Amino acid sequence: MKIERREVVSWCLYDFSSSAFNTLIITFIFNFFFVNVIADDPRSGTVMWGTALNISAVVVALSMPVLGAIADFSGRKKWFLVVAALQAILFTTLLFFVGPGQATMAIVLFVLANIGFESANVFYYAFLPELTDNENIGRVSGAGFFAGYMGGLLSLGLGLMMVRAWLPTDNHLNVRATILLVAAWFLVFSLPMFLLVRERAPRRDARIGEYAREGFRRIGRTIGHLGTFREPAKLIVARMIYNDGLVTVIAMASIYAGAVLGMELEQVLAMGVALNVAAGIGAFAFGYVDDRIGGKKTIMITLILLIIAGVIGIRADSVSGFWVAATLIGLMMGPNQSASRSLLARMVPDQKQAEFFGLFAFSGKLSSLLGPLVYASVVGATGDHKLAMSSIIAFFAIGLVALLFVREREGIATAERLQQRVEVL
Repeated sequence: MKIERREVVSWCLYDFSSSAFNTLIITFIFNFFFVNVIADDPRSGTVMWGTALNISAVVVALSMPVLGAIADFSGRKKWFLVVAALQAILFTTLLFFVGPGQATMAIVLFVLANIGFESANVFYYAFLPELTDNENIGRVSGAGFFAGYMGGLLSLGLGLMMVRAWLPTDNHLNVRATILLVAAWFLVFSLPMFLLVRERAPRRDARIGEYAREGFRRIGRTIGHLGTFREPAKLIVARMIYNDGLVTVIAMASIYAGAVLGMELEQVLAMGVALNVAAGIGAFAFGYVDDRIGGKKTIMITLILLIIAGVIGIRADSVSGFWVAATLIGLMMGPNQSASRSLLARMVPDQKQAEFFGLFAFSGKLSSLLGPLVYASVVGATGDHKLAMSSIIAFFAIGLVALLFVREREGIATAERLQQRVEVL
């Protein structure tokens, strides 16, 4: 089936749509609002937020490998994508009605929304190799992340205006209204993906029980042939480690800035704008670097610079110093995520993409239990956010060492050999 340009654009627009949730709910507005307004106090709010991230990570980690295998087998990746995205949109909308003193309800709704958001990403990623080839996959993946960060930037800019100028502050309406902005943004800009991107895998009709059994069987066969898929397996392990550090830094950055440097919500939002600009530029530019030097080397460059940025941020005693670190983190986090995605897609046969991205999500979410848990535990025990953030840099260093063992060329060659006989695996 010929790839149409509108499908590639629609695929990128989905990243543009879902980024509003990641930016305004997880990273910059709702988490800050939850910790400082909805929760009883900032310390308990930080612990509850870290716990919520862990709960949703466990659910995604346990469910997505099998659901990804079912999506591959059934030829219904887009159906799974739509259902998961609508789940995220629905429960995000319900967060609008939560106020101070309703921390438990807020956490329940957030967990359900976050599970939908993270699950939808797995099926979205699995469409990447169907819409490009190995020579251009880095650029397409980078373009998707660029669109995502631009979506995050624009939605954050609107959120900033809503908080600061457009809406009344009574009953925190100016902040709560940004939740509705996220839900509407997510829905509207997802529609091209839902309507225009075509499913290329053959569809298989079966009963629900048969789908479930086949999903578990496919996972079992993949594990049984792990030696055949050893290079993508090594990448998944390495990414499991360094992604833990990245997820924690992103999730806790605004909380850290408020606790250590006394930054107000408006300052945090302004920093978020700059961070998204840097991330978008980095993702777009490094997409070309990825296609030129390969995904492994691209990831290694980003990890080295993330370590440097982390040290600068921890040692910074002023807002301007923290801005330098945040900008560098922004420049590197987009290419890190984009190159990880494109490298895995290169090393996996087409008919097992959703399954492996399910394992990708499994490893990422399983590992991401540790980073927020470490951060929240250190803050809960000592109240020291600098000490908590210092412990996260080690994840980047250990992940870098693990990545050295991935043989990119061998993994790509193996995927090409398996392309015609992947169903027996």
